Amino acid sequence: MNKAHALVVDDEADILDLLKITLARMDVQATTAMSVGAAKHELEGGRFDLCLTDMNLPDGNGIDLVRFIAEHHPDLPIAMITAHGSMESAVAAMKAGAFDFVPKPVDLQLLRRLVGSALKLRTHGKGGGADGQQESGSLLLGDSPKVEEVRRLIAKLARNQAPVFITGESGTGKELAARLIHAQGPRAEGNFVAVNCGAIPQDLVESELFGHRKGSFTGAVSDKEGLFQAAEGGTLFLDEVADLPLPAQVKLLRAIQEKSVRPVGAQQELAVDVRIISASHRDLNSEVEKGRFRQDLFYRINVIEMRMPALREHPQDILVLASRMMERIAREHPERGDMKLSDEAVAALGRHLFPGNVRELENVLERATALCDGAMIGPEDLYLPQSETETQVAAEPQADPEVPLEDYLGEIERRAILKALDETRWNRTAAAKKLGMTLRALRYRLAKLGIE
Repeated sequence: MNKAHALVVDDEADILDLLKITLARMDVQATTAMSVGAAKHELEGGRFDLCLTDMNLPDGNGIDLVRFIAEHHPDLPIAMITAHGSMESAVAAMKAGAFDFVPKPVDLQLLRRLVGSALKLRTHGKGGGADGQQESGSLLLGDSPKVEEVRRLIAKLARNQAPVFITGESGTGKELAARLIHAQGPRAEGNFVAVNCGAIPQDLVESELFGHRKGSFTGAVSDKEGLFQAAEGGTLFLDEVADLPLPAQVKLLRAIQEKSVRPVGAQQELAVDVRIISASHRDLNSEVEKGRFRQDLFYRINVIEMRMPALREHPQDILVLASRMMERIAREHPERGDMKLSDEAVAALGRHLFPGNVRELENVLERATALCDGAMIGPEDLYLPQSETETQVAAEPQADPEVPLEDYLGEIERRAILKALDETRWNRTAAAKKLGMTLRALRYRLAKLGIE
């Protein structure tokens, strides 16, 4: 492979010299520029594998350069060198398309890791990600436009190191999406460490995330590595991040900003190179409004938001998912024999709205294969509740000449709003979106209809 070539942009000559020396020791050739204009000129005539740029430049700022490269050289990873403590600049740069950031004063160890990750994209982005794509094709099943869009976004996010926040109802596959982002990116060789934040006892959150030193608290009989250290060089997936207690949110915020952690009982911080992907089925905007989630932390982890669609939004994929799940169940439980879904069972699955999403579909099929007496699974073996369509028809209010029209329409509106709230677990923002109205309009309707 040809020698890697980096474009380094900074208006301070001593910084340029330091970066050139560091890159040379990594066998990376460096071309320097001291302004946005000079950098654009170099980009016109040269081929680069990485760009490092300072934020403040004489004729503009680094974000201008980030946007230019994102538009004209989308395959070129660009990293921002930010002032100490200026996380807002780092977040703005990553929202504009930056690959990652490194704070000043430049930690050369962090810089080398960043450069190493960026250079892996030379091979990963040109065929090296095939395994990840294959994994995506085999695990993220479905042919619908919704699933295709998720696949495209995963491939795009895999080339970036910005924090990703994955939203979606329970059972939609948020952890699967996080694993695929990891598998298709330059950190694929590193660890993928997943943790359910709601499952950690509150008094142990800090120790679990950052580790602890022997004797730092009762029961700490030896040094323990935290999840950040376990994910070194890889990805840390914080599932149900909304469940983190506020004190732990403060520590997490610092770890993301400083790219370092301090184990409980330790005197010094440890540099960590970890990509953060977080997820929650709850509306973090609402949690912030209620004071249960720090706004500054939400700002840091929500650099890029990705939504996993509910299964009822792509029902055409139910049969594809069910077929693959049936194959897996047959492999894991050969004693059950080769079982098939009848046409009536397939139709029943298609009518069901699956409030528990893909996880519910899997549970339904597990139960059906275990309880079915024959080789053909019928709708009665699925034990589905009465279909939502039948329930709605049965419960639809009938027009009564004795009832005022306004009351009749109000009852229909009440049912529609309650259904949307129920489907979104009483997430008012999501319910308003589902109903095609603003949150303010929904609040007005709730007050008028007396719905608490």
